[in-house]
Amino acid sequence: MNNVTRKKVAFHTLGCKLNFAETSTISRSFPEELFERVPAGTKADIYVINTCTVTEAADRKCRQAIRKFINKSPEAIIAVVGCYPQIRPGEVSAIHGVDLVLGTNEKFDVAGYLSTLVKKQNAEIHSCTLSPSDTFIPSYSAGDRTRSFLKIQDGCDYGCAYCTVPLARGGNRNPAINSLTTDAVSLAGRGVKEIVITGVNIGSFGKTTGQSFAELLQELVKVQGIERYRISSIEPNLLTDEILSIIAGNKKILPHFHIPLQSGNNKILQLMRRRYTRELFTNRVTAIKEILPGAGIGADVIAGFPGESESDFEETFNFLGNTPLSYLHVFPYSERPGTVAASMPGKVAGEEKERRCKKLISLSASKNQEFFRQNIGLTEEVLFEKLRSGGMITGFTGNYIRAEYPWQAKLVGQIRKVMMNGISPTGKMRVELID
Repeated sequence: MNNVTRKKVAFHTLGCKLNFAETSTISRSFPEELFERVPAGTKADIYVINTCTVTEAADRKCRQAIRKFINKSPEAIIAVVGCYPQIRPGEVSAIHGVDLVLGTNEKFDVAGYLSTLVKKQNAEIHSCTLSPSDTFIPSYSAGDRTRSFLKIQDGCDYGCAYCTVPLARGGNRNPAINSLTTDAVSLAGRGVKEIVITGVNIGSFGKTTGQSFAELLQELVKVQGIERYRISSIEPNLLTDEILSIIAGNKKILPHFHIPLQSGNNKILQLMRRRYTRELFTNRVTAIKEILPGAGIGADVIAGFPGESESDFEETFNFLGNTPLSYLHVFPYSERPGTVAASMPGKVAGEEKERRCKKLISLSASKNQEFFRQNIGLTEEVLFEKLRSGGMITGFTGNYIRAEYPWQAKLVGQIRKVMMNGISPTGKMRVELID
């Protein structure tokens, strides 16, 4: 065994926090006696590319990444895994230089497939044509002593008109709460201070086990060593008063909410097959602000969905302008084959979608600046990260303000109380340590 030359393997992740959690889990499945993990920016024998397919832009970024690694190391084995090949395996397999194509569940066995491929010329293209299974495969990110992404749920049963996620990841499913608290204990043992709770539709947690997301939160906060939990995204119709009460009553759960909206026009929400109205969204934001006035609240918005007229868009724009949000994630509508929306009439021209997106992005920037200004002079706690930029160390407050402070290596991984003094030229919050 000592004579075996270990293969250098690099991992590259595109897409959501869930993908990052899963890539970390995949990387831990590679036996150290056979593989040496190296950064994706270096030469490697094997590149594993974990992909996203939520929009056409995501598909394009995946193809660009694949070709980049093929060009970087023409003799390397290229494994493309995840949602993009699950939906379009033939399209991925047709890229010259790709050796292994695995879908959303097969990707967790990528180490087994690759361990038999000694040289690129011996590799045969394996292409996944399987439908997503109903199996939940646990995942969490590790290696960063500040923050970890913990996957609590996978798949979705909602069937929104524009979305391919159910096609790529299958139906809603989750593990038992005790298995997730075991994962949290493991992460605490690694020195992790903050867990980001992630999944496809985390508010629906519990369908498989007869439990609830509220019950999960109540058990996670009992884990010793984890000081902060951040909820990645939750549907407005699933953000119950019980959940809000638990968050407000426990300092470990951060006052930061990301709530998909997609449109502020009820006609468009209905066409999208969303399960709420804008009035319900307003109700949830109001409820948050009543019990957690300083909470950071973000929302997803899609511009140019089929049938969205100029007046419909303006209604969304005005609605967002009057809602106390701290930022927006803006997306142009992207037509995805196999979805209901792909065959809908009333397509919006590309240049018009771009104009609407720019207007929403400008609104997001102004709302974010206003949220920052509202926090100047207040005290908060920041978890400082390893990232060093321009001589500064950065980190996030509980309500999701990125703060910066002159670099001190000893601050990495520490949660420190700070005074927020003003907005720096970099757009981050300048802070002063007060403990």
